[in-house]
Amino acid sequence: YIYIYINNGQTRARSLSGRPEGPYRAVESADALVTQDFEGVDTLDKLFVHAVKRFSQASCLGTREVLSEEEEKQPNGKIFKKLVLGDYSWMTYEEVSLAVESFGSGLAALGQQPHNTIAIFCETRAEWMITAQACFRRNFPLVTMYATLGEDAVAYGLNQCGATHLITSTELLRTKLKNVLSAVSGLQHIIYAGSDEVCHADYPQSLAMHSMQEVMELGTKPENCEQHRPTTSDLAVVMYTSGSTGKPKGVKMQHSNLIAGMAGQCERIPGLGSQDTYIAYLPLAHVLELTAEISCVSYGCRLGYSSPHTLTDQSSKIKSGGKGDCSVLKPTLIAAVPEIMDRICKNVNGKLREMSVIQRTLFKVGYNYKLQKVSQGADSPVCNMMFFKRVNLLLGGCVRLMLSGGAPLSASTQRFMNVCFCPVAVGYGLTETCGAGTISEFSDYSTGRVGAPLICSEIKLRDWPEGGYTSQDKPHPRGEILIGGPNVAMGYYESDGEGENDNFWVDEAGQRWFCTGDVGEVHPDGCLQIVDRKKDLVKLQAGEYVSLGKVEAALKSSPLIDNICVYASSDQNYLISFVVPNQKQLTELAKKNGVEEEWEELCNHIKMEEEVLKVIKEIAVTSKLERFEVPQKICLSSEAWTPETGLVTDAFKLKRKELKNHYIKDIERLYEGAQVVLSYSIH
Repeated sequence: YIYIYINNGQTRARSLSGRPEGPYRAVESADALVTQDFEGVDTLDKLFVHAVKRFSQASCLGTREVLSEEEEKQPNGKIFKKLVLGDYSWMTYEEVSLAVESFGSGLAALGQQPHNTIAIFCETRAEWMITAQACFRRNFPLVTMYATLGEDAVAYGLNQCGATHLITSTELLRTKLKNVLSAVSGLQHIIYAGSDEVCHADYPQSLAMHSMQEVMELGTKPENCEQHRPTTSDLAVVMYTSGSTGKPKGVKMQHSNLIAGMAGQCERIPGLGSQDTYIAYLPLAHVLELTAEISCVSYGCRLGYSSPHTLTDQSSKIKSGGKGDCSVLKPTLIAAVPEIMDRICKNVNGKLREMSVIQRTLFKVGYNYKLQKVSQGADSPVCNMMFFKRVNLLLGGCVRLMLSGGAPLSASTQRFMNVCFCPVAVGYGLTETCGAGTISEFSDYSTGRVGAPLICSEIKLRDWPEGGYTSQDKPHPRGEILIGGPNVAMGYYESDGEGENDNFWVDEAGQRWFCTGDVGEVHPDGCLQIVDRKKDLVKLQAGEYVSLGKVEAALKSSPLIDNICVYASSDQNYLISFVVPNQKQLTELAKKNGVEEEWEELCNHIKMEEEVLKVIKEIAVTSKLERFEVPQKICLSSEAWTPETGLVTDAFKLKRKELKNHYIKDIERLYEGAQVVLSYSIH
């Protein structure tokens, strides 16, 4: 028989094997997984050509003009640079296609060869998408790296991928790249976007420097028009992300992988079409943003470019009284990481605290009434008009759908966004699965779940008895999440490390699978909930990956620290840590600071916590840890961790689950007040 999970009469996914471990497929793709959205459109270049034919004269990519920069004095006396921005100017689909053609031809004229990698290290902007489409059309595998990566990670990625051409921006060229380029071998050409002047003398003389405009002009010459189109099995993207060893890994994505993943994602977005406007501000080097933008373009949407610093009227670079990008663009679709949604909630809460008691009470009544309606799958137009219209204006007033991904979204924030703004879908995927795995339906107002498998994917649960998770667990089967389907990437680029590609494999039917390292629970309707992480690699609320072992190894180099466990909650944006200090070193440090206590009291002394935290931050700088890798709060333990305590193994490896349970009250204390979201309104 077929094992079917049903909730309120609606089945979203089922186990094909009839067993609780799966594999689970969406009911729409039970017979076969989907590999493409449009018949015959099986590569990324064909997908864009298909869109240009359908929407040639429609607006495609939009950018706000920077009219001027001004200095604004803050109440605390600090001076911040603020931008004065104009309206959005738009390129049509046809104009973008011409720019793509010219730029691709120009790159070829500069010696870029098909099948040879080309790197991009740039902020999210229209030039990024034009570059990507040019590379897809010319069969240049595009190597992407976060603009926030550290210098060592950028140098490592550029050296490993072997790219001879690098696309960047003038700002990154004069900041992050300035000290990196001399450590990169093989680079021959730097192409930069932006209007700022570039002094060629500041960079290695072996590098040829070109503006994007110069390359486009070169590409308009007739002799530079020969093309080599890709096939489905050609490499499209090598996306660098953080690895558990601390070094970034390049995930190899073929055209067919991305085409399948986006087919699955688009099926879950109701009514996606040319009437929609998407605001693009997340890093394009992240698979969530890259696939979201390409998907929107394939359906004729407008893409207006933004940044977290200019997103709303209250954003840090918007001049007081000025309009943020949302207010000008009025988007209908927004993708967001949970941290962005948390900021929005805090912003609204801040406004509420400024209101009178009567106004706050009325808002609370309206909030709770609509929350009840939303929980029943209904809406409340009256509440929307009376209470939430002004709130909606924070994001332009026209948003109809929001997609959350990149990290877990807290239940309170999800409820808040559903009530005050619009339906929110929560997605789960990895770079290794081209961002595709599951997405909850916008009509599903439950919290804590990430939806059923997409029509391109299937999911299995693998028992992890050491962690206490099995498919026989009650009330729902649990286990390590395995994702299979045509969207699963081809492994890691030039990976020769032992076991690095072990998480990828092909089954007897020829289907690719990836072992996520996350632990999930399948609900009766076939929807997935993430309940734990098997790996030490943890994703913070803003989407940054942190290798706990890497941070611990760096900080344990201090003679002051005997042992350390770094802890990260995925719904928070900073690390905390538990430290077993060296008794002699801490005692001496205490005497220098005039603190004389017994050992246990010494470890509980707030002054000593502060002093040890200072040392940790100093080590972090010398170890070149990124800002988000540095613990912001600590707890000192007077008790050594031995196998007898049950907190470490016989080999003295940390038992993270036991440590978490042991320090649960300290965790609550250290994260106390980190997130404040209208708690009174959800009781």
